[in-house]
Amino acid sequence: MTRDHKLPSSCTNAELIELIQLLNRDKQIHGILVQLPLPQHIDKSLILRLIDPKKDVDGLTPHNAGLLMTGNAVLKPCTPAGIIELLDYNKVEISGMDAIVINRSALVGKPLGFLLLERDATVTICHSRTRLLTEKLRRADILVTAVGNRHDFLLTVDMIKPDSVIVDVGINKLDGRITGDVDFESVKQKASWITPVPGGVGPMTISMLLKNTIAAASIE
Repeated sequence: MTRDHKLPSSCTNAELIELIQLLNRDKQIHGILVQLPLPQHIDKSLILRLIDPKKDVDGLTPHNAGLLMTGNAVLKPCTPAGIIELLDYNKVEISGMDAIVINRSALVGKPLGFLLLERDATVTICHSRTRLLTEKLRRADILVTAVGNRHDFLLTVDMIKPDSVIVDVGINKLDGRITGDVDFESVKQKASWITPVPGGVGPMTISMLLKNTIAAASIE
């Protein structure tokens, strides 16, 4: 059973805190997910800190982030966990590979970096201030892009290494359709493996959320 609490965008910190505390106490609730982004007047850090770590199915509380950093997380952020599952299912070698992640957010880039390190990849995190970005990207065996702004960044075929693995997490609206960060048709000719948008990482994020919910229900 799920409960969908739709608060108005005008809700206060106090109102959202009260709801989180109510769900924390409810023994029938095994998982809590706060849909991000929140309105600007809401203190996102405070709200995430207040979620019971045992019910944190997004894996974003400071407690679970710390467990992730030490390699002991049970509830892992869904998109990064889904990317690892995709790579494993398709028998993509991770150990010893040079992996680049173009994203430094707490939702994708940072946790994915730790998960790749757990699997013995050599990880580089790139972002909007990275110098010589294209030169770095051309060295990547595994390249994950999660920029989500085609006006600022588009991964083109000349920016990748032959036979590299490309994971596209970007979500952009272009001419009324959803597309990723990658010039898919050209890049797929050079890459050994590539995820589409839509239909690639997105469904895996939802699957990992369900996996986390089952795991949370089993935590004493």
